[in-house]
Amino acid sequence: MLLSMVNYDTDLLGRLREAMAGQRGLSERAMFGGVALMLDGHMCVGVMKGGGLMVRLSPDDADAALEEPHAREMDFTGRPMRGWVIVEGEGLASDSDLQAWADRAVGHVRTLPPKSR
Repeated sequence: MLLSMVNYDTDLLGRLREAMAGQRGLSERAMFGGVALMLDGHMCVGVMKGGGLMVRLSPDDADAALEEPHAREMDFTGRPMRGWVIVEGEGLASDSDLQAWADRAVGHVRTLPPKSR
């Protein structure tokens, strides 16, 4: 019997790909035991091992987002990553909920300076 080596929500990843479709500079990269969607080389959103949606926001917007239901700090090492939140599955129940989080992340990432090659 073959066991799946995928440790993240593939359905959420499919929905996220649909939400991000049409964005210029879109690419994917395996990381954090999941998949990050990148815009012009900047991490934007992703699906991570253990569940939830990684969302990149400005530090101030991330602080405000933590007051919203189903959002928590992104913390892999005991030190929260400023400017990032994890949105639990309950906060992504509808496609419009997921789209709203993706749009917020895109809005922030589009303000970042170009990546040097």
